[in-house]
This record gives sequence, C-alpha cells and structure tokens, in this order.
Amino acid sequence: MPRRLEPHIDKETLLLHHDKHHAAYVNGFNGAMKKLEEARASGDYSLIKHWSREFAFHGSGHVLHSLYWANLSPKGRTQGGAPGSPEEKLREPGSIQKQFVAATNSVEASGWGVLAYEPYMGHLVILQAEKHQDLTVWGVCPLLVCDVWEHAYYLKYQNRRADYVDSFMKIINWEEVAKRYTKVKGLVGYR
Repeated sequence: MPRRLEPHIDKETLLLHHDKHHAAYVNGFNGAMKKLEEARASGDYSLIKHWSREFAFHGSGHVLHSLYWANLSPKGRTQGGAPGSPEEKLREPGSIQKQFVAATNSVEASGWGVLAYEPYMGHLVILQAEKHQDLTVWGVCPLLVCDVWEHAYYLKYQNRRADYVDSFMKIINWEEVAKRYTKVKGLVGYR
C-alpha cells in the first residue's frame, strides 16, 4: 500500500502511522478491554474511571484509524457519483466538500475531520473531533475521516496541514464511502 499513495502520502509516514500509532491504539484498546473484564470478574472497580477512559481513547483511535485506512485509495476510486451519494454531495458546486476541507484544516491542535450520516434526521454532517474520544454526536455513523494529528502528515508536510488535506482529498476511496453510506441509510428504526 505505501508506494501506491505517493506522492500524496509518503511511505515512511504511512509505515510510522500504521505500524506505530495505529498499533498503539489497538494494543491500548485490547489492554483496556482486558482490565475491564478483570474488574468485572473480581468486583474491584477502584480503577474503573481510568480504564473506561483508556477504553474510550484507544477504542476511538482504533475505529477512526480503521476508517481512515479504508478511505484511502491510490487514485481516488469513484463509484460514479450516484444521485444522493456522499461523492455527489461533496463534488457538486457549493457542496459540503469545502466545508469538510475547512473544518478539517481548522481542527484545533490534533484531531479529525469527519463526514458522518446522522440517521435520526437523515442528514450528512461535518464534525471536528479534537479529542476523538470526547467530541461526538451520539448515533452518527462516520463515512469519511481525515486524520490531522501531526503523525499523519508531519514528515512530508511539516506545518502545512492544508496541503496535506488537499492531497488527502485526491486519494479518497469513494467506493468505500458510498458502500458505508448505503449501509447506514438502511438502518431500521432511526427515522
């Protein structure tokens, strides 16, 4: 995968991002789950606040990174922009693409830009997740995420986040985004 995303995202950054940062979230998530299971088995909840926070932090990091990798494609696959698809909505003039880019670029410090489907009202929404375990809207289903923690881009782009986000937009796997969108629009009982 690494070479196929160049020149947009370099191999060294991808390897560091996936093999170190994402792996740390997976390990932290698994460790927190184990400690919470041990607490239930022993009845000792003295560290419940700590392990609950670890579970939320590492679990959110793992989920968002998993979505991030699925969002990437060597040349930005397209499924044709079917009417009502996220791709069509992001690509049309005056679309939410500009809002997604602006929101992602303006995340304070580190975090994520998120395009999500809000099933209660049936809307696509743009969110900024500055602390991925805290800032959320309950019930939204993320469709597209852009990691703007510095580990995702700093080796190649240094402090030029906007250049990284522009490059990210060129390698979106629209087939994956559309598949997720179709799936979540069919959730029964949400509207």
